[in-house]
Amino acid sequence: MTFAEIEWSTIAEVGTAVGTLVLAVATFLATRSANRAARIAEESLLAGLRPALVPSRPEDPDEDVVWGDEHAITLPGGAGWVEEADGNVYLALALRNVGAGLGVLRGYHLVPERPNASSPHAEQDDFRRQQLDLYVPAGDAG
Repeated sequence: MTFAEIEWSTIAEVGTAVGTLVLAVATFLATRSANRAARIAEESLLAGLRPALVPSRPEDPDEDVVWGDEHAITLPGGAGWVEEADGNVYLALALRNVGAGLGVLRGYHLVPERPNASSPHAEQDDFRRQQLDLYVPAGDAG
């Protein structure tokens, strides 16, 4: 085959096809990378919006706690309360929300031993629903 017999149009078409294939692969990889980066950014944003409840500080203001049967106490900052009266057990705990999101307490689950990082979480059905939802604003006690 001589230089004059080469089909330049065929070589040009193959070159265009190879170039298009390379661009398609590069576009696919770039889109996949961008989607992953967007998912990571979204998870980071959502983590920053979550509440983080911790025990309140002793210098936090006292909280007036009233149960559904009109039993009432004044709970000092940084304290917890357990009381038995007339066959009822009353529980209260002063909390502080150090996260950026609104803390909503809908129920509770009592654990007889002190939990640690390796303790399993309770199942949703094991939680006892409260009469009222309690809200703890971001950066505040409740």
